[in-house]
Amino acid sequence: MTAFDLIALGDNCIDRLTGAVTADLVGGNAVNVAVQVAMLGLRSAYCGAVGPSGEADGDRVLATLAAKGVDVALVERRALATSVTCLSVAADGNRTILTEDFGACAGWTPPSASLRTLSAARHVHIGWLQDSGRARRVLARDGISLSQDVSVNAAPEDLEVEGLTIAFASLSEAQADRAEARAAELVAKGAKGAVITLGARGSLALIGGQTFRATAPAITPVDTTGALWTRRWSSRSTTPTRPRLSRPTIPPPSWRGCPISLRGSSGGRPKKLCATAGPMPGRRFTAERCRPVSPAPAMPLPSPETTPKTGS
Repeated sequence: MTAFDLIALGDNCIDRLTGAVTADLVGGNAVNVAVQVAMLGLRSAYCGAVGPSGEADGDRVLATLAAKGVDVALVERRALATSVTCLSVAADGNRTILTEDFGACAGWTPPSASLRTLSAARHVHIGWLQDSGRARRVLARDGISLSQDVSVNAAPEDLEVEGLTIAFASLSEAQADRAEARAAELVAKGAKGAVITLGARGSLALIGGQTFRATAPAITPVDTTGALWTRRWSSRSTTPTRPRLSRPTIPPPSWRGCPISLRGSSGGRPKKLCATAGPMPGRRFTAERCRPVSPAPAMPLPSPETTPKTGS
């Protein structure tokens, strides 16, 4: 059995874009983390569910992950359709979620055999997972290094943090002054560390009782759904239509493993993108648009056996 550096557990989806951009893209919180880890040259796998055998969307998810170097042996095919999110992209690049159907991901939980493989990984990241926290509890009990994005639109029972090595959460730029309190709250509830992303205000981490901050360098975004344009566009046009946005120049983040939401340097409302040298939770960063970024010096993560000081 292959021992993976990271297995991402949870959601995948097809992002179906209309409006100023017309495209079908593979994404999802857990999928995006798996792809980024694979692009760093680490052994990465994805554990989740897609539609039935032969379904085009499910085949596309699996083919995209395999092409990015992500192992898909733990993916289950279900009778339900693959998850699809429909988005409208405005001329200025801002996007609006029109509908979100979790399809095969809804109510799916990893079987016992998959949990045994997950327990052999160096780290497991949980995205959107509708299992009332069962996988988190099992993996935490086994002493696995474990992270989860707790700002996804899931039920409260799916978002508890007890036993997590790192809890990832998000606040808006306007709420950036609450970041330290939010991180402390997650640690008080049982997470061993917390990372709070703050859009254009950067991010904050509480690790081992110490607070770390990362700024968000200004960029001109390619678009607001991902970091690179995909190869596949709608059959309505042979030439992709897109907002007039140039490619970004993204410097390495200040420390590894810290997600950074970036802001367009041309002004206007923040255009959120992620650029990081480590795992990168977030639903709207599309796996097919990922490209490698230069890794920053690694910062040791808290071990699952160690409860850090809370600063008092």
